[in-house]
Amino acid sequence: MFAMSNEEKSASAWNFRSNPENTMAKSVSTLTLKKYKQEGKKIVCLTAYDYSTAKILDQAGVDLILVGDSLAMVALGHKTTHAVTMEDMIHHTKAVTRGVERALVVADLPFMSYQVDETHAISNAGRFIKEAQAQAVKLEGATELNLQVISRLVSMGIPVMGHLGFTPQSINVFGGTHVQGKSADDAIKLIEDSLALERAGVFSLVLEMVPHSVSKIISQKLQIPAIGIGAGDGCDGQILVTDDLLGKYTDFKPRFVRRYASLDEVCSEAIKNYASDVMTSKFPNAQESFFLSETEEKLFQDRLKAGSKN
Repeated sequence: MFAMSNEEKSASAWNFRSNPENTMAKSVSTLTLKKYKQEGKKIVCLTAYDYSTAKILDQAGVDLILVGDSLAMVALGHKTTHAVTMEDMIHHTKAVTRGVERALVVADLPFMSYQVDETHAISNAGRFIKEAQAQAVKLEGATELNLQVISRLVSMGIPVMGHLGFTPQSINVFGGTHVQGKSADDAIKLIEDSLALERAGVFSLVLEMVPHSVSKIISQKLQIPAIGIGAGDGCDGQILVTDDLLGKYTDFKPRFVRRYASLDEVCSEAIKNYASDVMTSKFPNAQESFFLSETEEKLFQDRLKAGSKN
Protein backbone atom coordinates (compact mmCIF):
# COMPACT_ATOMS: atom_id res chain seq x y z
CA MET A 1 0.00 0.00 0.00
CA PHE A 2 1.07 3.58 -0.65
CA ALA A 3 1.68 5.80 2.39
CA MET A 4 -0.83 8.64 2.75
CA SER A 5 0.45 12.20 2.54
CA ASN A 6 -0.28 14.65 5.37
CA GLU A 7 -2.90 16.31 3.15
CA GLU A 8 -4.60 12.97 2.47
CA LYS A 9 -4.55 12.10 6.16
CA SER A 10 -6.13 15.45 7.02
CA ALA A 11 -8.80 15.00 4.36
CA SER A 12 -9.54 11.48 5.60
CA ALA A 13 -9.82 12.69 9.21
CA TRP A 14 -12.15 15.52 8.16
CA ASN A 15 -14.41 13.16 6.19
CA PHE A 16 -14.58 10.93 9.25
CA ARG A 17 -15.48 13.80 11.58
CA SER A 18 -18.04 15.36 9.22
CA ASN A 19 -19.95 12.14 8.51
CA PRO A 20 -23.25 12.45 10.45
CA GLU A 21 -23.71 8.68 10.33
CA ASN A 22 -20.44 8.06 12.15
CA THR A 23 -21.47 7.57 15.76
CA MET A 24 -17.85 7.80 16.89
CA ALA A 25 -17.83 11.42 15.69
CA LYS A 26 -20.86 12.46 17.71
CA SER A 27 -19.54 14.52 20.58
CA VAL A 28 -16.51 16.77 20.91
CA SER A 29 -15.24 17.57 24.41
CA THR A 30 -12.30 19.50 25.78
CA LEU A 31 -10.48 16.17 26.03
CA THR A 32 -11.18 15.51 22.34
CA LEU A 33 -9.42 18.74 21.42
CA LYS A 34 -6.42 17.89 23.57
CA LYS A 35 -6.30 14.46 21.92
CA TYR A 36 -6.35 16.07 18.49
CA LYS A 37 -3.36 18.20 19.46
CA GLN A 38 -1.45 15.15 20.68
CA GLU A 39 -2.22 13.33 17.42
CA GLY A 40 -1.36 16.33 15.26
CA LYS A 41 -4.92 16.73 13.95
CA LYS A 42 -5.90 20.30 13.14
CA ILE A 43 -8.92 21.63 15.02
CA VAL A 44 -11.64 23.35 12.98
CA CYS A 45 -13.50 26.21 14.68
CA LEU A 46 -16.07 28.73 13.49
CA THR A 47 -18.62 31.15 14.94
CA ALA A 48 -22.41 30.94 15.00
CA TYR A 49 -25.16 33.10 16.47
CA ASP A 50 -28.33 31.25 15.39
CA TYR A 51 -29.88 27.80 15.18
CA SER A 52 -29.72 27.23 11.41
CA THR A 53 -26.09 28.31 11.03
CA ALA A 54 -25.06 26.24 14.04
CA LYS A 55 -26.78 23.18 12.59
CA ILE A 56 -24.99 23.61 9.25
CA LEU A 57 -21.60 23.96 10.94
CA ASP A 58 -22.24 20.98 13.21
CA GLN A 59 -23.31 18.71 10.36
CA ALA A 60 -20.29 19.81 8.33
CA GLY A 61 -18.03 18.49 11.08
CA VAL A 62 -16.80 21.69 12.74
CA ASP A 63 -15.17 20.76 16.06
CA LEU A 64 -15.77 23.92 18.07
CA ILE A 65 -18.50 26.52 17.59
CA LEU A 66 -17.93 29.85 19.28
CA VAL A 67 -20.86 32.11 20.05
CA GLY A 68 -18.59 35.12 19.80
CA ASP A 69 -19.15 38.64 21.00
CA SER A 70 -18.52 39.49 17.34
CA LEU A 71 -22.30 39.04 17.38
CA ALA A 72 -22.38 42.74 18.28
CA MET A 73 -20.93 43.75 14.92
CA VAL A 74 -21.92 40.94 12.56
CA ALA A 75 -25.52 40.38 13.65
CA LEU A 76 -26.48 43.52 15.55
CA GLY A 77 -24.69 46.21 13.54
CA HIS A 78 -22.54 47.79 16.26
CA LYS A 79 -19.10 49.25 15.53
CA THR A 80 -17.30 47.26 18.26
CA THR A 81 -17.98 44.25 20.48
CA HIS A 82 -18.54 46.47 23.54
CA ALA A 83 -22.27 46.99 23.02
CA VAL A 84 -23.33 43.34 23.26
CA THR A 85 -24.91 42.40 26.59
CA MET A 86 -25.17 39.24 28.67
CA GLU A 87 -28.83 38.98 27.69
CA ASP A 88 -27.90 39.21 24.00
CA MET A 89 -25.26 36.52 24.40
CA ILE A 90 -27.49 34.20 26.43
CA HIS A 91 -30.30 34.56 23.88
CA HIS A 92 -28.08 33.68 20.92
CA THR A 93 -26.19 30.92 22.74
CA LYS A 94 -29.50 29.21 23.47
CA ALA A 95 -30.30 29.28 19.76
CA VAL A 96 -26.91 27.82 18.84
CA THR A 97 -26.98 24.97 21.34
CA ARG A 98 -30.39 23.90 20.05
CA GLY A 99 -28.83 23.28 16.64
CA VAL A 100 -25.73 21.37 17.78
CA GLU A 101 -25.30 17.67 18.50
CA ARG A 102 -21.57 17.04 18.02
CA ALA A 103 -19.49 20.22 18.25
CA LEU A 104 -18.23 21.81 21.46
CA VAL A 105 -20.13 25.08 22.00
CA VAL A 106 -18.16 27.89 23.66
CA ALA A 107 -19.76 31.21 24.64
CA ASP A 108 -17.91 34.51 24.83
CA LEU A 109 -18.17 36.39 28.11
CA PRO A 110 -19.00 39.92 26.89
CA PHE A 111 -17.28 43.15 27.87
CA MET A 112 -17.63 43.99 31.59
CA SER A 113 -19.27 40.66 32.42
CA TYR A 114 -16.12 39.28 34.10
CA GLN A 115 -13.82 42.27 34.70
CA VAL A 116 -15.53 43.61 37.84
CA ASP A 117 -14.90 40.87 40.40
CA GLU A 118 -14.84 37.09 40.83
CA THR A 119 -18.42 36.80 42.03
CA HIS A 120 -19.76 38.73 39.05
CA ALA A 121 -17.67 36.70 36.62
CA ILE A 122 -18.63 33.34 38.13
CA SER A 123 -22.33 34.22 38.13
CA ASN A 124 -22.27 35.24 34.47
CA ALA A 125 -20.22 32.24 33.36
CA GLY A 126 -22.61 29.95 35.19
CA ARG A 127 -25.56 31.37 33.30
CA PHE A 128 -24.06 30.25 29.98
CA ILE A 129 -23.76 26.68 31.25
CA LYS A 130 -27.03 26.50 33.17
CA GLU A 131 -29.40 28.60 31.06
CA ALA A 132 -27.91 28.42 27.57
CA GLN A 133 -26.46 24.89 27.71
CA ALA A 134 -23.02 25.96 26.46
CA GLN A 135 -20.18 23.59 27.35
CA ALA A 136 -17.54 26.26 28.01
CA VAL A 137 -16.93 30.00 28.15
CA LYS A 138 -14.19 32.22 26.73
CA LEU A 139 -12.61 35.34 28.18
CA GLU A 140 -9.90 37.72 26.99
CA GLY A 141 -6.56 38.52 28.59
CA ALA A 142 -4.39 37.18 31.39
CA THR A 143 -4.84 39.74 34.15
CA GLU A 144 -4.44 38.65 37.76
CA LEU A 145 -8.23 38.75 38.18
CA ASN A 146 -8.75 36.69 35.03
CA LEU A 147 -6.35 34.02 36.25
CA GLN A 148 -8.19 33.84 39.56
CA VAL A 149 -11.55 33.68 37.80
CA ILE A 150 -10.36 30.90 35.48
CA SER A 151 -9.05 28.85 38.38
CA ARG A 152 -12.33 29.23 40.27
CA LEU A 153 -14.48 28.42 37.25
CA VAL A 154 -12.50 25.31 36.37
CA SER A 155 -12.70 24.12 39.98
CA MET A 156 -16.48 24.53 39.74
CA GLY A 157 -16.71 22.45 36.57
CA ILE A 158 -16.88 25.25 33.99
CA PRO A 159 -14.29 24.84 31.21
CA VAL A 160 -12.65 28.09 30.10
CA MET A 161 -11.02 29.07 26.81
CA GLY A 162 -8.42 31.85 26.86
CA HIS A 163 -7.77 34.58 24.30
CA LEU A 164 -4.53 36.53 23.79
CA GLY A 165 -2.96 38.77 21.18
CA PHE A 166 -5.41 41.24 19.75
CA THR A 167 -8.34 41.07 22.15
CA PRO A 168 -11.24 43.04 20.63
CA GLN A 169 -12.67 44.10 23.98
CA SER A 170 -9.44 46.08 24.53
CA ILE A 171 -9.55 47.84 21.15
CA ASN A 172 -9.56 51.29 22.80
CA VAL A 173 -6.45 50.44 24.80
CA PHE A 174 -4.68 49.18 21.66
CA GLY A 175 -5.72 52.27 19.72
CA GLY A 176 -7.29 50.20 16.96
CA THR A 177 -6.99 46.79 15.34
CA HIS A 178 -3.27 46.01 15.41
CA VAL A 179 -1.02 42.94 15.41
CA GLN A 180 0.23 42.13 18.92
CA GLY A 181 3.59 40.68 19.97
CA LYS A 182 5.58 42.49 17.27
CA SER A 183 8.53 43.31 19.54
CA ALA A 184 10.74 40.76 21.30
CA ASP A 185 9.55 41.99 24.71
CA ASP A 186 5.89 41.79 23.71
CA ALA A 187 6.40 38.35 22.19
CA ILE A 188 7.97 37.04 25.41
CA LYS A 189 5.07 38.54 27.37
CA LEU A 190 2.61 36.66 25.16
CA ILE A 191 4.45 33.41 25.84
CA GLU A 192 4.44 34.08 29.59
CA ASP A 193 0.74 34.96 29.57
CA SER A 194 -0.06 31.82 27.57
CA LEU A 195 1.71 29.62 30.09
CA ALA A 196 -0.01 31.47 32.95
CA LEU A 197 -3.41 30.80 31.38
CA GLU A 198 -2.53 27.14 30.95
CA ARG A 199 -1.51 26.90 34.62
CA ALA A 200 -4.78 28.57 35.61
CA GLY A 201 -6.64 25.79 33.82
CA VAL A 202 -7.82 26.92 30.37
CA PHE A 203 -8.47 23.99 28.04
CA SER A 204 -7.53 25.94 24.92
CA LEU A 205 -6.27 29.34 23.84
CA VAL A 206 -7.17 31.66 20.96
CA LEU A 207 -4.23 33.62 19.52
CA GLU A 208 -5.44 36.56 17.43
CA MET A 209 -3.28 38.67 15.12
CA VAL A 210 0.03 37.36 16.44
CA PRO A 211 3.20 36.95 14.32
CA HIS A 212 3.61 33.45 12.91
CA SER A 213 6.85 32.59 14.72
CA VAL A 214 5.43 33.72 18.07
CA SER A 215 2.20 31.73 17.78
CA LYS A 216 4.16 28.67 16.61
CA ILE A 217 6.43 28.79 19.67
CA ILE A 218 3.41 29.23 21.95
CA SER A 219 1.69 26.24 20.35
CA GLN A 220 4.81 24.13 20.86
CA LYS A 221 5.20 25.15 24.50
CA LEU A 222 1.59 24.55 25.49
CA GLN A 223 0.07 21.18 26.31
CA ILE A 224 -3.34 22.62 25.43
CA PRO A 225 -4.46 23.48 21.85
CA ALA A 226 -3.72 26.95 20.52
CA ILE A 227 -6.31 28.15 18.00
CA GLY A 228 -5.20 30.82 15.56
CA ILE A 229 -7.03 33.68 13.92
CA GLY A 230 -4.58 35.74 11.94
CA ALA A 231 -1.75 33.90 13.69
CA GLY A 232 -0.30 31.71 10.93
CA ASP A 233 -0.46 27.99 10.32
CA GLY A 234 1.69 26.95 13.27
CA CYS A 235 -1.29 26.77 15.61
CA ASP A 236 -3.16 23.58 16.49
CA GLY A 237 -6.32 24.81 14.79
CA GLN A 238 -7.98 27.80 13.19
CA ILE A 239 -11.06 29.91 13.77
CA LEU A 240 -12.79 32.51 11.62
CA VAL A 241 -16.02 34.46 11.87
CA THR A 242 -18.37 32.41 9.71
CA ASP A 243 -19.97 35.49 8.16
CA ASP A 244 -16.51 36.63 7.03
CA LEU A 245 -15.68 33.22 5.55
CA LEU A 246 -18.98 33.11 3.65
CA GLY A 247 -18.81 36.71 2.45
CA LYS A 248 -22.04 37.59 4.22
CA TYR A 249 -20.62 40.35 6.44
CA THR A 250 -18.93 42.84 4.15
CA ASP A 251 -18.52 46.03 6.21
CA PHE A 252 -14.80 45.28 6.19
CA LYS A 253 -12.51 42.31 5.49
CA PRO A 254 -9.59 41.61 7.84
CA ARG A 255 -6.34 40.66 6.10
CA PHE A 256 -6.37 37.21 7.69
CA VAL A 257 -9.81 36.29 6.30
CA ARG A 258 -10.12 34.01 3.30
CA ARG A 259 -13.51 34.21 1.60
CA TYR A 260 -14.78 30.80 0.54
CA ALA A 261 -18.06 32.19 -0.82
CA SER A 262 -19.75 35.48 -1.64
CA LEU A 263 -23.14 35.07 -0.01
CA ASP A 264 -23.84 38.79 -0.23
CA GLU A 265 -23.88 38.47 -4.04
CA VAL A 266 -25.77 35.16 -3.99
CA CYS A 267 -28.42 36.55 -1.62
CA SER A 268 -28.75 39.81 -3.50
CA GLU A 269 -29.28 38.01 -6.81
CA ALA A 270 -31.82 35.63 -5.25
CA ILE A 271 -33.79 38.51 -3.71
CA LYS A 272 -33.82 40.44 -7.00
CA ASN A 273 -35.12 37.34 -8.78
CA TYR A 274 -37.80 36.87 -6.14
CA ALA A 275 -38.88 40.52 -6.39
CA SER A 276 -39.05 40.27 -10.18
CA ASP A 277 -41.18 37.13 -10.00
CA VAL A 278 -43.56 38.75 -7.50
CA MET A 279 -43.98 41.88 -9.62
CA THR A 280 -44.61 39.88 -12.80
CA SER A 281 -46.93 37.37 -11.08
CA LYS A 282 -44.57 34.47 -11.75
CA PHE A 283 -44.51 33.68 -8.04
CA PRO A 284 -46.28 31.75 -6.70
CA ASN A 285 -47.17 29.23 -9.39
CA ALA A 286 -49.73 26.41 -9.21
CA GLN A 287 -47.31 24.01 -7.55
CA GLU A 288 -46.65 26.57 -4.82
CA SER A 289 -50.35 27.25 -4.13
CA PHE A 290 -53.28 25.43 -2.52
CA PHE A 291 -56.72 24.83 -4.07
CA LEU A 292 -60.18 23.75 -2.99
CA SER A 293 -61.49 20.47 -4.36
CA GLU A 294 -63.81 20.82 -7.36
CA THR A 295 -66.84 20.11 -5.18
CA GLU A 296 -65.87 22.64 -2.51
CA GLU A 297 -64.93 25.20 -5.15
CA LYS A 298 -68.42 24.94 -6.71
CA LEU A 299 -70.10 25.22 -3.31
CA PHE A 300 -67.89 28.20 -2.47
CA GLN A 301 -68.78 30.00 -5.73
CA ASP A 302 -72.47 29.22 -5.26
CA ARG A 303 -72.35 30.70 -1.74
CA LEU A 304 -70.66 33.81 -3.07
CA LYS A 305 -73.33 34.24 -5.76
CA ALA A 306 -76.15 33.70 -3.28
CA GLY A 307 -74.60 36.21 -0.93
CA SER A 308 -74.24 38.85 -3.63
CA LYS A 309 -78.01 38.73 -4.30
CA ASN A 310 -78.87 39.65 -0.71
